[in-house]
Amino acid sequence: MKILVIGAGGLLGSALVEQGRSRGVIGATKNDGDIRDAAAVRALFLRTRPDCTILAAAYADVDGCERQPHLAIEVNFKGAAHVARAALESGSRLLYVSTDYVFDGAKNSPYEISDPPNPLSAYGRSKAAGEAAVLEILPQACIVRTARLFGTTGHCFPAAILELAATRAEISVVDDQIGSPTFHCDLAGALLHCAETRTAGVIHATNAGACSWFDFAKEILRASGMNKVSVRAISSGQSGRLAPRPKYSVLSNTSLRACGISLRSWQEALAAYLEERQAAQQPGQQHTQQHPQQPGAPDAVHPIAAGTAGRPR
Repeated sequence: MKILVIGAGGLLGSALVEQGRSRGVIGATKNDGDIRDAAAVRALFLRTRPDCTILAAAYADVDGCERQPHLAIEVNFKGAAHVARAALESGSRLLYVSTDYVFDGAKNSPYEISDPPNPLSAYGRSKAAGEAAVLEILPQACIVRTARLFGTTGHCFPAAILELAATRAEISVVDDQIGSPTFHCDLAGALLHCAETRTAGVIHATNAGACSWFDFAKEILRASGMNKVSVRAISSGQSGRLAPRPKYSVLSNTSLRACGISLRSWQEALAAYLEERQAAQQPGQQHTQQHPQQPGAPDAVHPIAAGTAGRPR
């Protein structure tokens, strides 16, 4: 089986390519075909002729989407539609990677795939529109919603916390948004399984468990042996960010388990991330930090107070 990963230069895409080297995975970056250009996307499919495509490219700067909603629509909605049409024309199946931000956070129990989207932000609206477009064009497509992606090949929340902790005595982090951190390697494995087993419909895929950004930051520092750095809890309103975020966006993994997949806890995944990060920073090891043209990790730094962390990258 030949699997095309669109967005191969991003946090998730790089993990998909790495894990799929012996599984027929080929990667495409923005330079190979900008998804905003329908003709370029069709040409990409004609060149590669994939059996299945994973669309991991996105405009995922949540505050950036709020400032530039037209760009969010161009990439996350129209771009997804371009890919879906090209997949239909070429006979490729499609997996579209989406987000917990399609929900409004009004629930106090995990969101099921049957819960209707009701996004609060321009980013969430553009991704929800992308989901709808993909399923309208390709009813047998697979929509995989995930959350709070982190990994070693791009900028992410744990990396931001560790960078700040190296120079700060105190970090301010929001404590009123609850979700499930997800390790890019674990999500990549789940996506490849879905691709290879021809999974269709909507799937929720995150590491097990949930926490606030504040609790996530505390665990990052504890697991890294940096307990002397203080973490101060602040509200979303104090964070200085533009776009509204859901207060509770935990995704139920019932649909994922039905596919035969069970992901480890976010704490175990974080430990694996820290071990991998440390190994990459050892002398003589090549450190491949990437900053994707189309970010795949929404809210890499937003939960940290704007005055503490600076603007999202």
